[in-house]
Amino acid sequence: MEITLKINGVEKKLNVEPRTLLVHAIRDAGLTGTHIGCDSSSCGVCTVVLDGKTAVKSCTMFAVMAEGHEITTIEGMAQGGKLHPLQQAFYDQHGLQCGYCTPGMIMSAHVLLQHNPNPTEEEIRFGLSGNLCRCTGYQNIVKAVQQAAQMLQQPAGAAADD
Repeated sequence: MEITLKINGVEKKLNVEPRTLLVHAIRDAGLTGTHIGCDSSSCGVCTVVLDGKTAVKSCTMFAVMAEGHEITTIEGMAQGGKLHPLQQAFYDQHGLQCGYCTPGMIMSAHVLLQHNPNPTEEEIRFGLSGNLCRCTGYQNIVKAVQQAAQMLQQPAGAAADD
């Protein structure tokens, strides 16, 4: 069946089986930043943002269910060639580790910071608890989210003035 998914602001027409998982449809659309990990929603590497406010594990959702919704993947985070503050903070704090979990971590952290712009370390750890880092780099990931929270609270252009 043909469906239209709006991914990172771009409509993409896809032919999918009704049982196609969203993660597979996203990757078939050429966006490979969303990873396939455990296929059971335990690891979180497939996390995307739905309608700008909800982190969704795309291996638990059928692609047809996403039609009519706005999907944001890691490829949609950077704007105008500039890394999103979360991406920059993961780089700065060495939160990238091997990088496999990074897209899911960033997407989950993005939603966390929308709902709680100044989370405590405990709140960050709880907010990311559905995402696994096989490198066990959690300390640097938490530092990255803390840095991003600070960066996002600065007035626009403040970082450029530093």
